[in-house]
Amino acid sequence: MTSWREWLTRSNPRWYDRLARYALRCASLLYYVAILLRNRLFDWGWNKTFRSPLPIVSVGNLSVGGTGKSPVVAWIARWLRQRNLRVAILSRGYGQLDSGRNDEALELELKFPDVPHLQHWDRIASAQLAHEELEMQVLLLDDGFQHRRLARDLDIVLIDATDTPAAQWLLPAGLRREPMSSLSRAQAVIITRADHISPRDLQRIVQQVHQHQPTAVCVHAIHRPVSLWGYPDQHWSLDIVVGAKILAFCGIGNPVAFFDTLKRLGAELVGTHCWPDHHAYSAEDVQWLRDWASQHTGAKLVCTVKDLVKLQTTHIGSCELLALEIELEIISGQSELEQLLRALINQLKLHQSTSTEFTI
Repeated sequence: MTSWREWLTRSNPRWYDRLARYALRCASLLYYVAILLRNRLFDWGWNKTFRSPLPIVSVGNLSVGGTGKSPVVAWIARWLRQRNLRVAILSRGYGQLDSGRNDEALELELKFPDVPHLQHWDRIASAQLAHEELEMQVLLLDDGFQHRRLARDLDIVLIDATDTPAAQWLLPAGLRREPMSSLSRAQAVIITRADHISPRDLQRIVQQVHQHQPTAVCVHAIHRPVSLWGYPDQHWSLDIVVGAKILAFCGIGNPVAFFDTLKRLGAELVGTHCWPDHHAYSAEDVQWLRDWASQHTGAKLVCTVKDLVKLQTTHIGSCELLALEIELEIISGQSELEQLLRALINQLKLHQSTSTEFTI
């Protein structure tokens, strides 16, 4: 199954695909005008913003998804908790399941059971709840770059180093929700999957960032596989996929990056399948996976942690189900990013009276 991302960004498109892309690029011009007007209304103060008494860190994208935002949110949440700060995560909750939680919330709750994850379409209401009732100290706004109604103290924006030129068009012709010029609002830019491109191409992205925001801290990061998960909390070494026959599937924003990671680990992918981002697995989907696995004797089913927390099973049919756990590893710019976060803690110490002792 070809995902929308693959269709938009594949090289050497067929002539009718190329024609469709040209039509979408005309529509992108209208989208650009709408985005420009919306941002100007906020810049001029005509669209009002709400400022919480609590400091807010926003983690967001220029693109619609697939940049690896969840590992970044997890990294920052862990950094704040290690310094004894009470932090809550606020998100829109796109793709909620019957439980009222989406895959990102379920994954983060597994890793940080002491970090509340508030999912609501009105993130201002969530911010007020976190402050007034939960007595949080810092708020982490997930996918918040375009959510300008809620003012923030630190804007962190992710850029996927592997984005092709076709992906860099604005919607609907590409994957960008905002142009690069919007980086003027950011204080830090994290370039993810920095190990997938050459040093020259990486430097080119940094130059593009500094053209629009000269003072932005540029962080280079990679998504490092750390283990394989079995539901609910079993962990295995990555060695078990080396040379193994793997059936890989997922419902995430960038499935190609997931499949490529398994290949880089030495897995033999005998089949791949992708569903749309935040896909809610039905009984029919599980039956399809069961039939798929039965056709490949001896293969292992591997998905992402976001998929595992929704499937919540150890096996599909007679095939063991494993999930690849990914963590963020910063290879450049960590001290500069931590300096921005420490400035946030200092601001908190100045404006809040609390018995909690901070660790700077």
